[in-house]
Amino acid sequence: MHILVLMLGLMTAVPGFAAEAVKPIKLVVLGDSLSAGLGLPANEAFPAKLQKALKDKGLDVDMTNAGVSGDTSSGGRDRLDWSVAEGTEAVIVELGANDALRGIDPAVTRGALTEIVTRLKARGIAVMLCGMLAPPNYGSDYAAKFNAVYPDLAKQFGVMLYPFYLDGVAADAKLNQADGIHPTAAGVDIIVAKMLPTVEAFLRPLRGQ
Repeated sequence: MHILVLMLGLMTAVPGFAAEAVKPIKLVVLGDSLSAGLGLPANEAFPAKLQKALKDKGLDVDMTNAGVSGDTSSGGRDRLDWSVAEGTEAVIVELGANDALRGIDPAVTRGALTEIVTRLKARGIAVMLCGMLAPPNYGSDYAAKFNAVYPDLAKQFGVMLYPFYLDGVAADAKLNQADGIHPTAAGVDIIVAKMLPTVEAFLRPLRGQ
């Protein structure tokens, strides 16, 4: 009882003690239209739904949706500094789908993502990569080179990896919009539910949990 009273006294006496304990994690989702929420209301996009899911798990996040439709990994690299503001603690990188759709050389994708991760880590920002898989139309050789980029970089830099952003949603007509590429609101729900354990494991250490 004495210890409890002392702890409560300290929390009252030290300004900002209690506030610091529940300070939201500043998180940016750096991505393309898949995370930006093309064709969906803002509150149905991946970042908004992920933020709510994390809050339900007791993780308060100050979320920034830095998704830009049509962006390649090189585009994300080129806008990195103004997309990821000072004070950001963690970034989820969801880039590469447009690289694969356009048949961009996997070496170019690898180079851009390498620079993104390197620059973020140099700023002391935690990084999580969302992997992407190449469509079959460019052949097995292209797919093998492209698909290897994400696990290779995760291993090289020691960052968290979610192997395939569209896991459980890709190629399912019921979970994609008319274009067959962008998830519906129900599709986003599945992405968030599947990815949530990985995001929790990524973020909780930032608060010593």
